Amino acid sequence: MATKDNVTIADIAQRAGVSASTVSRVLSGTTHVAEAKRDAVLNAVTALNYQPNVFARSLASGQSMIIGVLTQNFGSPFYDAIMQGVVKGLTGTDYFPIFADGQWQAAIEVEAVQAMLRRQIDGLVVLGGFLGYKEVKQLIGDIPLVMVVNRANGYEVNSIFIDNVEAAYLATRHLIELGHRRIGHICGRLDHPDARDRRLGYLKALEEAGIQPDPELVIEGTFRRQSGVLALEMLLSRGKSFSALFAANDQMAFGARLALYRRGIRVPEDVSLVGFDDEPVAAFMIPPLTTMRQPAIELGLEAARFMLARLKGETIRPARLKAELIVRESTAISR
Repeated sequence: MATKDNVTIADIAQRAGVSASTVSRVLSGTTHVAEAKRDAVLNAVTALNYQPNVFARSLASGQSMIIGVLTQNFGSPFYDAIMQGVVKGLTGTDYFPIFADGQWQAAIEVEAVQAMLRRQIDGLVVLGGFLGYKEVKQLIGDIPLVMVVNRANGYEVNSIFIDNVEAAYLATRHLIELGHRRIGHICGRLDHPDARDRRLGYLKALEEAGIQPDPELVIEGTFRRQSGVLALEMLLSRGKSFSALFAANDQMAFGARLALYRRGIRVPEDVSLVGFDDEPVAAFMIPPLTTMRQPAIELGLEAARFMLARLKGETIRPARLKAELIVRESTAISR
């Protein structure tokens, strides 16, 4: 009798009463098999506790069944949620993700991609970062590539993103509709397209409302909490009055909120505050933060769906997801 360690397809076929080729078709999932035969094979697999040799299968198929995922800042609630979506999207398939952290540095992103290539990945999903579509393709060649929260200008068909200009426009317009005219903006690193697009949306809303933008009310941050603290202090040091503030992500909004608290400036009584991303903790900040919600898990799910289609040779267009304004207690009518 076959033991757990040496069960073969022939053993499964004998127990199920089918041919070895039928067992192969059931296990690979590449060809339709009659339900009764499929059930017989699966019951035999369970009874014999068959464990397929993944390494041998990958050698035979020329595939590793591994999807590389390049993310940014392990521990970031936003990027971690996207990764959760990727994991969920690949669950139940033959593919398994491995992750690397680009740490918001282009040089490290290159090293991370090269490290994953050495593991013979079948596809690569890139979450944010500084490498553009062309730069990544130069590194990975013909391996399927999906860019997430990165517009990949000129290659949008391979990217899954929200419209950052439109989302920032809606965030700023919310403050304008509350009567605010002096609205500050903490933008992200301006060498990153998300930061540039969100600043553009902020400026678009001001100009549409007939408000002359004041460059002194715009401070560049780094998308990190501490930069929100420093940006707010710099804004106050300029002596410019403002009644509202739009931060290009929640992390910087959290930092700005702390700096306002230390200065005895109340939110929203003295300054209304809006963030971007809707991290889980945003709803529990004091006061709860008004923010633009990015559908992070859905972005990851869509990335997995799109990647699986590419690996099957299918041509599909990725869904266009939208950010949603979540109004909480950190914004109020201007006094």
